[in-house]
Amino acid sequence: MNPGDPPGEPTVLYRDARVVVVRKPSGWLVHRGYGTDRVVLMTTVRDMVGCWVYPAHRLDRGTSGAVVFGLDPEAAAVLGAAFESGAVTKRYLAVVRGRLEQGGVLDYPVPRSDRGERIDAVTAYEPLLVLDRFTIAEARPKTGRFRQIRRHFKHLGHPIVLDKRHGRGDFQALARDRYGFDRMALHAHWLTVPHPEGGRLTVRAPFGDLAGPLAKMGFDVGDDAPVAQRSQE
Repeated sequence: MNPGDPPGEPTVLYRDARVVVVRKPSGWLVHRGYGTDRVVLMTTVRDMVGCWVYPAHRLDRGTSGAVVFGLDPEAAAVLGAAFESGAVTKRYLAVVRGRLEQGGVLDYPVPRSDRGERIDAVTAYEPLLVLDRFTIAEARPKTGRFRQIRRHFKHLGHPIVLDKRHGRGDFQALARDRYGFDRMALHAHWLTVPHPEGGRLTVRAPFGDLAGPLAKMGFDVGDDAPVAQRSQE
């Protein structure tokens, strides 16, 4: 890697003849359509697996976690349609500012793009560990809108730690100093998607660089090993 390239390296969590799932580190763009980075996830994964790959969805640059690629255009079309239709189950872990005492479902429109029209967006959320000034929460988006989870936690009054767009400097500094966070604390942890050849594929993406700060907060990260299972149901 050269100076200015994104930190960390993607890792393969699952691969078969039609699908590959990788763990994207924070700081990586999925593909060049959203920036001018020299190194992006799509071409890096292509080189890792030795064939063309086709992203079925994307994660924000600052978000880490599971990203799904088709290994042929038809597989990518099936996978992409599943994401678009809401047939994919997604679970994110987020560290947010303040005490989020109760879970719920937020139905709140968000912009389609930075200056776009607002469109429907729905996120279920649940606190997993509530501390004095921070909460570790799980988010389960029902729709896949632009920066949806980040915007929804901001709307709740609990912006994500080190989200530079929505957070406050004093809490950012506290998260760095007390727990060791050095990037936005949002991670696509579990994902279940219909497989192009039938059945469903479930993948767990390890916390990686978030594991240390999460453990320091008192959260049980387990052995932080990847999980990949394909069922025929």
